[in-house]
Amino acid sequence: MPNIDPKALKQMMDRMGMKTREISAEKVVIEGKERDIIIENPSVTLIEMQGNNTFQIIGNYTEVEKGKVEVTEDDIKMVMEKSGIEDMEKAKLALEESNGDIAEAIMKLKEGN
Repeated sequence: MPNIDPKALKQMMDRMGMKTREISAEKVVIEGKERDIIIENPSVTLIEMQGNNTFQIIGNYTEVEKGKVEVTEDDIKMVMEKSGIEDMEKAKLALEESNGDIAEAIMKLKEGN
């Protein structure tokens, strides 16, 4: 809130019975029916007011469709290194086809060479 003194804001929140607390988190995952929302390195605040708890989450997010496996760049690099291939897209596809199983993806790629 612009132009509001932080001390006055705190006093106003205290009068309303509102308490806030920072929550330490590395990742927040919101599981939906069709897709998940993954928030990395979030800033999470718990707001307690009138017996209700509300979470405020700020951060960068990605959406992942259900049934699809999230393939990280580290996983792709590992598969490339261990299988001896240099095509990043081919390594990513092998990981997706093996549902993120690194060992299975490496074996598939080695059999294909």
